[in-house]
Amino acid sequence: MQSSKTSSYSNKSRSTPAKARDSSIVSNVLAKSASSWDKVYRFSIDYLLVAKSAVSCGSYFTSVMYVEHWCEEQFMGMTLGGPDFSHKKMLPDHIEILVSAITRINEPDSLYGILQSHKLRSQIITFEHEGNWGKALEYYDLLARSDVSKLEDSSFLSLPSDHTQAADSSSISTNVDQIMQFKPYKGLIRSLQQIGCTHVLDLYCHGLTSRNDQLQHDLEFAGMQYEAAWRAGNWDFSLPYTGANSTPLTQNIKCDHFNHNLHSCLRALQEGDLNDFSRKLKDSKQELLWSVSQTSEENTQYIYSKIMKLQMLYHLGMAWDLRWRSSQHKSSKLCLEKQNVSPEPLIPTIEQLSWLNSDWCSILERMQLHMNLLEPFISFRRVLLQILSCRDYTLQHLLQSASTLRKGYRFSQAAAALHEFKFLCVEANGESSSMYWLGRLEEAKLLRAQGQHEMAINLAMYISGNYGSNNEASDVYRLIGKWLAETRSSNSRTILEKYLKPAVSISEDVSTADKKSMERKCQTHFHLAHYADVLFRSHEERLNSSEWQAAMRLRKHKKVELEALVKRLRSSKKGEKTDYSSKIHELQKQVAMDEEEAQKVQDDRDNFLSLALEGYKHCLVTGNKYDVRVVFRLVSLWFNLSSRKNIVSSMLSTIDEVQSFKFLPLVYQIASRMGSSKDDQGTYNFQFALVSLVKKMAIDHPYHTILHLLGLANGDRIKDNQRSRSSFVVDMDKKLAAENLLHELSSYHGAIIQQTRQMVEIYIKLAEMQTRREDMDKRVTLPRELRSIPALELVPVVTATVPIDYSCQYHDGTFPYFKGLEDSAKIMNGINAPKVVECLGSDGCTYRQLAKSGDDDLRQDAVMEQFFGLVNTFLRNHRDTRKRRLNIRTYKVVPFTPSAGVLEWVNGTLPLGEYLMGSMRNGGAHARYGIGDWSSLECRKHMANERDKRKAFQEVCKNFRPVMHHFFLERFFKAPEWFEKRLAYTRSVAASSMVGYIVGLGDRHAMNILIDQASAEVVHIDLGVAFEQGLMLKTPERVPFRLTRDIIDGMGITGVEGVFRRCCEETLSVMRTNKEALLTIVEVFIHDPLYKWALSPLKALQRQKETDDDLDTNFLEPQGDLEGNKDATRALLRVKQKLDGYEEGEMRSVHGQVQQLIQDAIDPERLCQMFPGWGAWL
Repeated sequence: MQSSKTSSYSNKSRSTPAKARDSSIVSNVLAKSASSWDKVYRFSIDYLLVAKSAVSCGSYFTSVMYVEHWCEEQFMGMTLGGPDFSHKKMLPDHIEILVSAITRINEPDSLYGILQSHKLRSQIITFEHEGNWGKALEYYDLLARSDVSKLEDSSFLSLPSDHTQAADSSSISTNVDQIMQFKPYKGLIRSLQQIGCTHVLDLYCHGLTSRNDQLQHDLEFAGMQYEAAWRAGNWDFSLPYTGANSTPLTQNIKCDHFNHNLHSCLRALQEGDLNDFSRKLKDSKQELLWSVSQTSEENTQYIYSKIMKLQMLYHLGMAWDLRWRSSQHKSSKLCLEKQNVSPEPLIPTIEQLSWLNSDWCSILERMQLHMNLLEPFISFRRVLLQILSCRDYTLQHLLQSASTLRKGYRFSQAAAALHEFKFLCVEANGESSSMYWLGRLEEAKLLRAQGQHEMAINLAMYISGNYGSNNEASDVYRLIGKWLAETRSSNSRTILEKYLKPAVSISEDVSTADKKSMERKCQTHFHLAHYADVLFRSHEERLNSSEWQAAMRLRKHKKVELEALVKRLRSSKKGEKTDYSSKIHELQKQVAMDEEEAQKVQDDRDNFLSLALEGYKHCLVTGNKYDVRVVFRLVSLWFNLSSRKNIVSSMLSTIDEVQSFKFLPLVYQIASRMGSSKDDQGTYNFQFALVSLVKKMAIDHPYHTILHLLGLANGDRIKDNQRSRSSFVVDMDKKLAAENLLHELSSYHGAIIQQTRQMVEIYIKLAEMQTRREDMDKRVTLPRELRSIPALELVPVVTATVPIDYSCQYHDGTFPYFKGLEDSAKIMNGINAPKVVECLGSDGCTYRQLAKSGDDDLRQDAVMEQFFGLVNTFLRNHRDTRKRRLNIRTYKVVPFTPSAGVLEWVNGTLPLGEYLMGSMRNGGAHARYGIGDWSSLECRKHMANERDKRKAFQEVCKNFRPVMHHFFLERFFKAPEWFEKRLAYTRSVAASSMVGYIVGLGDRHAMNILIDQASAEVVHIDLGVAFEQGLMLKTPERVPFRLTRDIIDGMGITGVEGVFRRCCEETLSVMRTNKEALLTIVEVFIHDPLYKWALSPLKALQRQKETDDDLDTNFLEPQGDLEGNKDATRALLRVKQKLDGYEEGEMRSVHGQVQQLIQDAIDPERLCQMFPGWGAWL
């Protein structure tokens, strides 16, 4: 072994005692690496054996990492190899190991990137992972029917399962041959249990044991039978041999007897057997604690399940106390002494059950996204409440369980809970109780969730006709109206008059103002308003359609024809009058009918609009659930219909009644519409209403509003050399309106406005400060006027987040205030020399900021960040995306003038290009790991010089291998952290790719994408090319987002499959679901009269120039009429098409759309045509 050389695989060894965490030290060390060893070990180590050993130790993240090392070595790259379509029953070894590891890691998507074959093993694992137990049952039945499966299908137990992990090796080796053949049967049992077929399960288990005595010696099979028994409340069940009674305690706790012990404890609780209860409870706790203590920290799913089981045992102990504690025994500790046991079982009171119930509610809230862990607890609690004879609580639990299981897509278990609920409810109170009808309503919801829409509607209608309670009747009517509207199975008048309006009336009749009643009012108002809005848009589209316009022209022609006939009638002869009269009468009837139809459509449209506006207002007044959707839609209606008098009156009413904080997400868009009034509506016109709203927001929330007003007031502060260009639009009416409003606000917040002006002036001077070329990448001392600034105690740090105070008080300490700037700033590279400065906050923190001034209008970046924030709101509100923690990394952008502003510096990040190529584009990770490869500069030169771009790109790829996966190995030394950060990276790339595609975000070269060195999430900067303006560049950008080889390499051996693809689908699905709100903000933005977002020819050239001197920046751009953006409608239409799923003129499903986008993004034909500076090979 050559000790003089360092190894490129040093990151694969975990034997180094201490490693530098500082990224700069790591980079310096790795930069000196010569990278000539194959491995760091003295002997040749098979990574696959290491991975298999890691699985047997419960180190699942380590196992995944070493499988990836093996694949990289075996297949010469980060790939799993081709899919296996052979007839062998076993999966390839590396796939088998990955499956065993991934299924024990609580991650929902990785499995889809691993299982790519047709084998029964793959399909069963997938079905179980998805909770599709019906299909799993079918495939297990295929295995059980196959004689050879009993002997040959050893893959099912080639790796130890969780329960055998803790068992001693001798017991495994002696019984493994017998156990293997039982795996399909155990799968059948598990599937039947998950489906809820308890009767069939009982008969099946009896049949198996009668046919094969060896099953009685199988601990896993025994555990499954005991689980089925306690779930069914079968306390007479017992097995003659389980292995638990023949081994000493020290040996016994190494095996999994949880379900046996739980069954015994529940039976003892039922019968009052203190000795058996305390012994089995103690044994079970010892067993669980021992198994947790022996488990690897990487086996998270196993640990979580054991913690939930301990929680179940804790509730079991509390239940004993409630059922059997003597009334004389007042101790709060668990009663396990015989003299304190009551001779008769006690029925606990509501007060006694309150703590147990509150703890359950806490568990339910925390675990509802992890149904595999929660479901056993749900069943356990049902059995516990039944033993305690708490009928009312049992009914409530069953109803709550049905709802929880339905939301978790456990439909068969939800149906089982509802079946039991209805039986108990009818037995106790008959069909007249309120609880019974709530159960029937939940049944209707379950039917709809299963796709049985017509049956769900029919059942809901039956409930509405028989259910007399006003409290929940509004929910019934609301759901019927909502479902009928979604399926379009009834006419609009019926839906409105018979269901949605009565739902609102019933909810309003309830005089109480408790939380539940207010939520119900909010829901009913929203669904009524939303449906009325849908009808309004339908009528509006009809009135604006080409067919309607053609009909209007025909009506006009008929009127002209009628007038002509009337004139002829007057001058006609006596014999002709009859014919003319007949024709005139017929034509009059047609014209009258046409006018009546036209008037009815217009009247209906206006009525629907009024209904929607009123409903949206009441929805905002009564609750917060739909704030984002409603506010965006309401503002869109106001802007688009501002010339209508009823809109203005509705605006004034809404502004008066709704809390102003609800409009803060759109404060910039609302304020930017201020200006001179161009309508003839009198004093109370649209501008009056608009200014009233902005004024109310500024008075209530000055720290979220005044900066925007100052930015508008500075709308004419443009450098002299920029005034002749069409990039910046100066609207003096808007400037004057903002100044007038600021003057009015001085009587409310005069000191705040004055100090905010001071801070804004400081930043503008800093951004426009003249620098020399030799100052680039150096720190320079700031002028005295910028250094000697008094603390501004009423102004928050501009890039700090100020939480909204709903009481509008904003007491001291609400935010860190501005204390000044550091004495020096760093001058960054670039035409406009942006400055990096540190702002001092009153909280003792230093806020790094970037002050920019130049040709780029920061308002576009600000609104794009606003769009990202809106998407994040939707991602947080959706169950599946929240579970995956999908989000877009954002940063604050604050424009002060059209050409100057401040951006939040994203600390701890590194441009992807800098990591891959180094700051000088000739080093980085490619220089460290790509020994013998071309440099990036050589690749760029080759692509620029060759005419055959496709062939040149292929040659470049052959000589420039991706290395991004080393980023995670270099920085995250522990396997769990390595896996977590790479997962965060992949999810982040997926979410940002989908959002970037929707808004047409271009110019995504490697220096415009940052990676957080702590969290590994990506951050997109420089958002100036949007709405597919990349197609207008000199070299058009033909890919939907950046998904180059290095980006994919960072995702590991599964590449774009699994995590990336599934997260893309989830993100796009949420965006398509919330397309109305997203379209609203895009529409408001691209119609913004302040900014011409479309790239000018000069800016397009500047984006793809080779050097700073290639273009004369004083070149005058052609003047043009900027009355609106003529491309705005086309851009908005394209965004709408994307959100509707249209690709290449065809409407696609979410899966199909994502498939098309990924193919386009990695298509070599597209990548080879990209501008060389974009770096398609990176």
